[in-house]
Amino acid sequence: MRRPVALRLQAALGTLALAAATGVVLAMPEAAAAAGGATGYATQNGGTTGGAGGQTVRATTGTAIHQALCGRADSTTPITIEVEGTINHGNTSKVSGDSCSTAADKIELKQISNVTIVGVGSGAVFDQLGIHIRESSNIIIQNVTVRNVKKSGSPTSNGGDAIGMESDVRNIWVDHTTLEASGGESAGFDGLFDMKDNTQYVTLSYSVLRNSGRGGLIGSSESDRSNGYVTFHHNKYENIDSRTPLLRGGTSHIYNNHYASLNESGINSRAGAKAKVDSNYFEDSKDVLGTFYTDQPGYWQVAGNVFDNVTWSEPGDDTNPAGPDPRSNTTVSIPYSYALDDASCVPAVVAATAGANKGLKVSDGSCAPQNPDPTPTDPDPTDPTEPSPDPTDPTDPPSGTNLSLGAGADGSSKASGTSYGNVRDGDPATHWSPAGTTGSVSVKWPSPTTVSKVRVREAAGSEGAIRSYRLVDHGTGRVLATGSGAGVAGFPAVSLTKLTLEITGASGTPKVAEFETYAG
Repeated sequence: MRRPVALRLQAALGTLALAAATGVVLAMPEAAAAAGGATGYATQNGGTTGGAGGQTVRATTGTAIHQALCGRADSTTPITIEVEGTINHGNTSKVSGDSCSTAADKIELKQISNVTIVGVGSGAVFDQLGIHIRESSNIIIQNVTVRNVKKSGSPTSNGGDAIGMESDVRNIWVDHTTLEASGGESAGFDGLFDMKDNTQYVTLSYSVLRNSGRGGLIGSSESDRSNGYVTFHHNKYENIDSRTPLLRGGTSHIYNNHYASLNESGINSRAGAKAKVDSNYFEDSKDVLGTFYTDQPGYWQVAGNVFDNVTWSEPGDDTNPAGPDPRSNTTVSIPYSYALDDASCVPAVVAATAGANKGLKVSDGSCAPQNPDPTPTDPDPTDPTEPSPDPTDPTDPPSGTNLSLGAGADGSSKASGTSYGNVRDGDPATHWSPAGTTGSVSVKWPSPTTVSKVRVREAAGSEGAIRSYRLVDHGTGRVLATGSGAGVAGFPAVSLTKLTLEITGASGTPKVAEFETYAG
């Protein structure tokens, strides 16, 4: 029975009053995606869509951001959080809930997925409060400023990183942000944009990083080489001492960035890292590319860059500058398409597009800033690069040999007591589970193997836990199929050496008993 209008209005006013008190305003259930679409490596491994298709809420405090995360049905429910105003220690507290794990001294995006945080209205400033992404995937951060985050002194936050990522992080797009400090490590600051401990498929685009000792890193030590597939494009690095970025292992694509006043060193590729460095503009700087402060070399492929008033050190035991005449010492294959601006116009293009509150303008390679494409970032179901699963009856097992038997296996994480190998041992009584509700497991072969059909079998008693998934060719990052629920999926035959099942949504902890693969 419906309540009288007066009672319904009274209830609604009460809800709005509570929302205003906590800094969160509820909006319509269906969210618009972040403006434009992800670029670079964030488009791979199934793509990065953030909270597209979910609810939108407005937050004016850090506590409200945490409340929005904790108020979701589960940790994978899509949500877009529009942020306006200054977020700081005084208005950010820990919030508890089944769909979140937050902290009072940072914006904590931990063990969650499918979230967009976007600055709106008069702008969003995270003042002395960092953003921490841990064990999470499919996150978009757009049009925000993060400033003066300290690791020592008072107040401290996020280990001194403006934005930091660690521990099995996948598919992050950070776009049109301003990340800044007011000094180096001696003043209490650390990195502006750090990635470590198995962080992959990240793009930093159209952002300003300035006034810091350290721009950012990929890999926390020479042995932390599990990170990579990171794109940096159309960013401005200004008045940075070093690490623009520091690369340890992995692959990076660095194009159309403007570097000014790099005081000690710039792109530091070391410990086996490979970087494709395309059409950037370096000016008034020192040692903008090379291997520095280590005897473990890294590698680079260079083309189309401009070096304007750049000085170079003499080579030494732990110094290997790429200049004064930078030459490629490796090749890097890029799996996605991109449009290059000529390096000569990069300073002007980046000045017009990079940073928060710049209208989210982008470049299409014509050296002329463009307005963003408002189209949501959900994949076009008619796009031939994103095929839908074969309409095969999911209860009808494929015929032929299960190619997973005897293959290798690995993954993003595993729950205690489970093993990646359990998905290809032919025993439905054993299973693999991710450490959280989402994660990935792969089967792999020593030589190219043709696959066109997959059968995913859940462990007894957990049927129906898998809500959404992607099948990804690990070598190219191409999504072969997407679907919901376990069962059978088909796609055009492809020759590959590693096939990944990425669980992007689940009810509770999914349990995969068998990840079977077939040629037909």
